[in-house]
Amino acid sequence: MVASSYVLAATVISTLVFFVGMPLGRRGCILMGDALVIVGSAIQATAFSMPHIIVGRVICAEMSTEASQRGPEVAIQCAWLITGIAIAYWIDFGTTRSDSQASWRFPIAFQSVFATISGACLLFLPDTPRWYYARNRTEEGDAVLALLNDRPLEDIAVQQQKRDIMRSIQLEAEAENRLSLASLVWDKTELRVGRRIRISFLILSIQQMMGINMLVYFSTRIFADIGLTDFMSQLLAAVMNTVFAIGTYFTPGTIEKFGRRQIMIWTAVACGVSMLIFTVMIALPNPTLATQWTAVVFIIVYNLAYGYGWVGCPWLYGPEIAPLRYRHVAGAAGSLGEWLFSFITVFAGGIGAEVTGWRIWIWQIIFCVIAVLFVYFVCPETSGKTLEEIDQLFASPGAYHDTAIDEKEMETGHHTGSLSHIEHASGEETNAR
Repeated sequence: MVASSYVLAATVISTLVFFVGMPLGRRGCILMGDALVIVGSAIQATAFSMPHIIVGRVICAEMSTEASQRGPEVAIQCAWLITGIAIAYWIDFGTTRSDSQASWRFPIAFQSVFATISGACLLFLPDTPRWYYARNRTEEGDAVLALLNDRPLEDIAVQQQKRDIMRSIQLEAEAENRLSLASLVWDKTELRVGRRIRISFLILSIQQMMGINMLVYFSTRIFADIGLTDFMSQLLAAVMNTVFAIGTYFTPGTIEKFGRRQIMIWTAVACGVSMLIFTVMIALPNPTLATQWTAVVFIIVYNLAYGYGWVGCPWLYGPEIAPLRYRHVAGAAGSLGEWLFSFITVFAGGIGAEVTGWRIWIWQIIFCVIAVLFVYFVCPETSGKTLEEIDQLFASPGAYHDTAIDEKEMETGHHTGSLSHIEHASGEETNAR
């Protein structure tokens, strides 16, 4: 429960983004998250009781200009995310040699250093141009868009990009294209908003059900259950999570070349096969040194494949396919799926491992198969397309009619409809920061 309290709180906070994502913007949400991490880590590091540390973990939870840039930029962001996990495990490994309370207080407190750096840097950076335009802050949107392109605002390419953004904002503000609770279940709108939000939620839910957070949270315990010594289990846990991080660094350079679909499908296949071999090895009634190390090798291969295909791609895909007006909703829905099923796998999975032993990993094998089928049948390829072109890919034929963009509106930013939503942190935002 201590381990899963973090992700349970993140599940709740993810739903909050549905409501504060637009008023605060991407920059404001991240700054709020940084503040919570600093406060939460301080509470945990000074804990002297179980409820104290659980409260600390609960508090701690929570822009590209060219289509070809979006995938690599988000993939790089995710690579740094997983690198943080590897760093954390090496710090943990280093402090396990100590018998003092600093062996656990220091690693918990150290996370606030990264949050402080993040918050300090963000104070000097803008939000996304799309967010500014949707909030009728046209001058600020113009300034950021020009900086992103490194061209004057009057440049033809910059004006065309602005025109595309304005057209999307106007079209998505039309009453018949607004998101409703009913459309999340059965979507009959022209823009297929509900379907896109569902995909964002499901792809990250499946990502977690493939078992990665069970491996991350219980790495040391998994190797100990195989029969390895405590020291070797701790060392291999750090190695495995480092390989996990290494896998993510292959994504930025290949995500546009191979495409999101191909990468996710084939790495899910690799993960499923690796998990199957791992499960067979630890299920054998008379384990040997050979079966132990075969299991170790293939669970590390699983992490390498997963890091390559199922970190950057799913996190990019959900917000990427969402309409501009609902991009923050898609991002929040994806985060909700991520953290909700992370809680299930960490809490229930930890108990299941004790009760069922090796059989718990059949669950992950099944979801690797589901991941292949889901991407193949539900997720069209988005590589090489602008965010506005992706809108047309998902919408019904003729939905994206030629909405007239009044030149005065281009200057003032007063758009049709009540714009209470805007995009989540997608690739274009990364570049803006």
